[in-house]
Formats: sequence, C-alpha cells, structure tokens
Amino acid sequence: MTERTARALIIAVAAAAAALGSGSGFAVVDEIQVYTDDLDKPGESGLELHVNTTPRGRRTPDYPGELPPYRGWRLTPEFSRGLGHDLDWGLYFPSATDEHGKWYLGGAKLRVKWLPVRPTEGESGWYLGINNELSRLTKKFSDSPMSDEVRFIGGYRGRDWLIGMNPILDWALSQGYRGSPEVMLAGKAVHDVSRGIAVGVEYYNGIGTLANRLPRNEQERTLYLVAEIERKSWSLNFGVGHGLTPATDDWTVKAIFGFSFD
Repeated sequence: MTERTARALIIAVAAAAAALGSGSGFAVVDEIQVYTDDLDKPGESGLELHVNTTPRGRRTPDYPGELPPYRGWRLTPEFSRGLGHDLDWGLYFPSATDEHGKWYLGGAKLRVKWLPVRPTEGESGWYLGINNELSRLTKKFSDSPMSDEVRFIGGYRGRDWLIGMNPILDWALSQGYRGSPEVMLAGKAVHDVSRGIAVGVEYYNGIGTLANRLPRNEQERTLYLVAEIERKSWSLNFGVGHGLTPATDDWTVKAIFGFSFD
C-alpha cells in the first residue's frame, strides 16, 4: 500500500464517520479510546493511564449531580492482564476534578475483551472481537449507578496503517434508569510516519438510543487529530479534539500512557 492510498483511507474513514453522525449525551470522558487489535498475552500485565481535559466545553450538568467537563481533568488508571484463549481483562478506577480543582473518585469498571480474529504479530490482516464492560459509578460520573457497555471491535491492520471501528451499546442497569440502550460509534485511522510513530484521526459520535435517534444539532461529535508512539515497554496516544456540533465540547485534549510490566 502506497502512502497516498493510506492517506486517502484516513480521509475516507473520517468522512464516513461524519456522515454517520447523530448523538446523544455520549462522552466516555474517562476513556477516550478506539479499541483495535491490542490484547495482553497470557500472563502479561499492563497499566494504562487515561488523562483528558476540556479547556472549552459544557459548564452545566446534563442531570442533577453530574460533574460537567468544563476545565476539569479526568485521570483513570486501567490495570489489565492477559487470560489466554484470545481474552484479557481490565479494571478501571475513574477520577476527575471540577473546574476549581476539587478531586472526586468515580467508582470502578471491570471489562473483558475477546479477540478471536486478529493477525499474527507483525503481519497484516483483519481483526474482530467484542468487549464487555460493567460499571459501578458515583452520581457525579453517571446518572445510573450500574451500567453495562458492549463494544464491538473490527478493522484492518496493514503494513504501515490501521483502521478500526467500534459500534457501542450502553445500557443503564439500575432500577428507574433502564430503557433503550445508547448507541455510539468510535472510529480510527492512522498511518505510520516512521518506525513506532503514527499519526491520523479518531472520531467519536453518540447516535442517541435505539428507540430515539437525536436531531443532528443535538449530537455530540468530536474529531481528534492523534499521534501515537509505540515502544517495547511503553506507549503514548495523544490527541486534540474539536467538537463538530453546538451540543459538543469545543476542545478536548487527551492522552493515554501505556506501560508493560513484563
């Protein structure tokens, strides 16, 4: 694949994602990430630190008791371990500050990822899998204390490029909050510019719920320019995102620092 073709694919993925848009109150603010073919090996352990902030964005709560994103910082450590049989698991501990710097703990999330289809390390190919995440969060982080997220994972890894898409269903599980799940999309396209360094775009879009697709101007849609560094024992994903609708935060900056314990 030529560099020109790779760049064309990146633009095409971003344009296609934008065309899909319509969104609800979607903002996985503690984990702004597109899942691809990454998976811990059996017995391998790791840590990811998810950090993001919103210099310009929403200042009013979406529901009573919510912590708005404006000028807040979100810090979420995720501990993971490979289980074998194309499985790994992760445990998150979300936390955040408000615009005045007061810090809040958010609860916990437990996930299990299954990737039965993926290329051999160092080779090109399709990948396909699913991730399930069970959350128990405080009121400042979620209106429903209990929720469950099912994230479908699919895409293709080329010699020097990668594309991926995550259709996501998010159910509120607590009594009084149950209903039609929220539907979200996350997409990604990156191209290697040198060994271990890639640049590209990520796109995040809430579609509404299965029962109610929101009007276009009420969507939350954010396009990120991202850079990634991959090394043997650590990695970095850094992005600057801009909201594409009036209902979306204007600017968000995010970083994911990854560390291997093996």
